[in-house]
Amino acid sequence: MAPNTPPRRIVIVGGVAGGMSCAARARRLDESVEIVVLERGPHVSFANCGLPYYVGGEIAEADTLLVQTPGSLRAALNLDVRPGHDVTAVDTAAQTVTVMTADGVEEIRYDALVLSPGGQAVRPPLPGLDSPRVRTLRTVDDALALRNRVEGGARRAVVLGAGFIGLEAAEALAGQGLAVSIVELSDHALPPLERELATLVADELVALGIDLHIGVGASAVEPGDEGDVVVLADGTRIDADLIVLSVGVRPDTGPFEAAGIACERGAIVVDEHGRTSAPRVWAVGDATAAVDAVTGVRRPIALAGPANRAGRLIADDILRPGSARPVPSSVGTAIVRVGSLTAALTGANRAALDAAGTRYRTLHLHPNQHAGYFPGASQLHLIVHFREDDGLLLGAQAVGKDGVDKRIDVLATAVRSSLAVDDLMDLDLAYSPPFGAAKDPVNLAGMLGENVRTGQLRLWYADDLDRVLDEALVLDVRSADEVATGHLPGALHIPHTELRARLAEVTDAAEGRPVRVMCASGVRSAIAYRVLVQAGFDAASLSGGILTLRATLGSRAADLLRDWSAAAPAPARAAQEGAR
Repeated sequence: MAPNTPPRRIVIVGGVAGGMSCAARARRLDESVEIVVLERGPHVSFANCGLPYYVGGEIAEADTLLVQTPGSLRAALNLDVRPGHDVTAVDTAAQTVTVMTADGVEEIRYDALVLSPGGQAVRPPLPGLDSPRVRTLRTVDDALALRNRVEGGARRAVVLGAGFIGLEAAEALAGQGLAVSIVELSDHALPPLERELATLVADELVALGIDLHIGVGASAVEPGDEGDVVVLADGTRIDADLIVLSVGVRPDTGPFEAAGIACERGAIVVDEHGRTSAPRVWAVGDATAAVDAVTGVRRPIALAGPANRAGRLIADDILRPGSARPVPSSVGTAIVRVGSLTAALTGANRAALDAAGTRYRTLHLHPNQHAGYFPGASQLHLIVHFREDDGLLLGAQAVGKDGVDKRIDVLATAVRSSLAVDDLMDLDLAYSPPFGAAKDPVNLAGMLGENVRTGQLRLWYADDLDRVLDEALVLDVRSADEVATGHLPGALHIPHTELRARLAEVTDAAEGRPVRVMCASGVRSAIAYRVLVQAGFDAASLSGGILTLRATLGSRAADLLRDWSAAAPAPARAAQEGAR
């Protein structure tokens, strides 16, 4: 058919998020077009993000996960939905797909083809991984099987992988009373999260009773009659009645790559309208590689929100070419609950920025989620990255008990809108004591960023601690009671309220070295920094204070941060006692 001729038949490979969004939008745009949805599995429209909560019992009935059925989609949208249809080949010249069904092989012609095959769980080459006790958590059948094992008396579970799904599965199983172990090869849980925030998540997992094995991988699964044994690379052996495999996802694109459709590292390459390298073929969802909005790197982004929105826009491009909005590059906003905590992120993390060669600065903040005087105030732990040369906001992450989702959504909007970090302080956000503060945490991030960009504040970072201890004087401006809970050896303690009157002590102790200031969260050390630089000192303030320092150090914190009475030099102890 001619390039601009409206399609008579749209064939969509794969349902769930992107595929079904495209199908529904196409029908709303055109009542006359035939729309055929081919789904390999038995369920074409289900809430895959809800699967862990069904395993954990928070979603009681499996039917709740089924958003639509072929019958309901036929009745509401006149869609021809065909479960159990596995597309095994594409002929882009003939405009046909080859489909394997229970009744045999058939060919289906298309005028427009939309590929939404999603991803499949990565299965590393581990001996014993074919044990019936090993399951992924990507389909309704997976969730049913896991819950059946739980209700059938399983008491020990091992989760391989501490990503988003792995953590949700671990929490769900622990909530059902199982003894749960998590095995993660990376050096911290939830690898997309910055390490200093991931420490808080790890502490919460331990509080839930979950056993963590971080920085080590599994080497084998040994199946047994009564249960399996997961063997780790360090020799640890963990008994398991069920094993959840959640070590990653790869694009499920084999037949399409074989058809000559351009792919990068297995993911289908698409342009700003979801078009592939083949004529009249589009692609959407987890199986596609699109340009990252922050780094410019082409990569898959396995998130339901972007897939749903892209499916709608692809339908527009098929049926309304020339007027369709382009599919926006994703900023990768994601969120997960872990016990009483919420962890969320948007934009790029340090690893992505380093890989892209981006010069950036990082801010650490620990503000309350609402007015401190209102009951229920709790700390948010917030990280913001911005580009060094122009302050462009690049990414943000947060962990806390309350208010995390609100702040990350605001920051995701700011990243999408290409705001600079300074712009955050101008945002007019809703305020009432139960909900926020007159200076919202997002506003505070903007104020801090503006101070850093204009030279009103210079930061040093917890990762630089060893160098700082060798080359500089550390000045601790916390209160005496705070210092008693943990103190860096060799640091000089002067409360920030006494600093102006005791600058001579700083001069004597520094002996010409730079002064690196620290407090609990970075607020008082910023005040002290302004006092010091205006008195002529080479100074800097610890980003995020000792809260970030402890989280960055992790297990090393217990060895390095010492009790004041044992660690402080005698003259400093005398000054400390006088201050009391």
